[in-house]
Amino acid sequence: MRFASKWLSLFLTGNLVLLILAGMVAGAALGFIWPAAGQSAALLGAMFVSALKAIAPLLVLLLVASSIANKRRGSATGMQAILGLYLLGTFSAALVAVCISFAFPSTLTLVTAANSSTPPGGITEVLRSLLFQVFDNPIHALANANYIGVLAWGAALGFALHHGSEPTRQILADVAHAVSRIVQIIIRFAPFGVFGLVAESVATTGFSALLGYSRLLLVLVGAMLVVALVVNPLIVAIVTRRNPYPLVFTCLRESGLTAFFTRSSAANIPVNMQLCEKLGLNEDTYSVSIPLGATINMAGAAITITVLTLAAANTLGIAVDLPTALLLSVVASLAACGASGVAGGSLLLIPMACSLFGISNDVAMQIVAIGFIISVIQDSSETALNSSTDVLFTAAACIAREPRRD
Repeated sequence: MRFASKWLSLFLTGNLVLLILAGMVAGAALGFIWPAAGQSAALLGAMFVSALKAIAPLLVLLLVASSIANKRRGSATGMQAILGLYLLGTFSAALVAVCISFAFPSTLTLVTAANSSTPPGGITEVLRSLLFQVFDNPIHALANANYIGVLAWGAALGFALHHGSEPTRQILADVAHAVSRIVQIIIRFAPFGVFGLVAESVATTGFSALLGYSRLLLVLVGAMLVVALVVNPLIVAIVTRRNPYPLVFTCLRESGLTAFFTRSSAANIPVNMQLCEKLGLNEDTYSVSIPLGATINMAGAAITITVLTLAAANTLGIAVDLPTALLLSVVASLAACGASGVAGGSLLLIPMACSLFGISNDVAMQIVAIGFIISVIQDSSETALNSSTDVLFTAAACIAREPRRD
């Protein structure tokens, strides 16, 4: 009895990051030693990700509505600064990807495209799709995790109730906190979810399919590491005038780690909101900035689009000059902001970027197919960078507004 009580206490109050790392190691061992059991363990990972995805839209709607409805007059949220950091971070990531791709050019062995999805026709189509999400039916937006639509309806509900009665606004706040509590319970099951996700990944692929694309993966992951450990800390240091690395490592450890395995910015929204609460940030700010960041703060997507497009150009012997590379950075940044509104995410935006170099859609879709082959690492790293940066820039903006102590 004492043994069971001890393990239950560890599960409920233990260090979550250490428990997730333990689940990761155990999942990798199971997938390697007993692949059949590893594939069966995938159910745990699927249930965990599904639970996060299910609760996240409702959490966003209620927190945004509650924050606006109960917002005190004259209190600032600093959303303009956060939005600026999101855009600056995404464009900087695209520039880093260009520089690293020039320094370490990659070529590809083209394969037959296995994806039948249709890429967008151009940047206008991507941005228009993003805009129309604002006016989505609220029930449809909740059911399909359309966070732009959920944010819009949450804000509308909050403004409508801002002048409502105190009991009504208090009920809304109580419901929002109740959903937040459910999220905390779900997140405690992260070690089991990560165990199932890692076991399935190792049992299914064994990572053998990635060896042929090791150079491309090194360029992709290398660019993301430079952004996460050099560029983002530099931006945060300029904004906060403090040592950025304690905050950077906290965000990578507690947000990036779970995002790496869930491979879903939407699923990581509850994790990020809990981290923002732990950091003592303003709820009026992070209840909006975190779901917004999951939609438009896409540094990892900008890197993926840029690196794979330049790899395609190198493979076909197309010379890329500096002005064209800068134009690619702009296009990749804008496209990345709309990546969540396109089925297939960042990979299906590659053909649009390839069109800058006159690369045919048939060839570009073969590059997309390669992207799906390496997505075990590419998508995981991309999501970890995207999601952890949401918290990082939100925290940086909040810290910058704090009065400095002499």
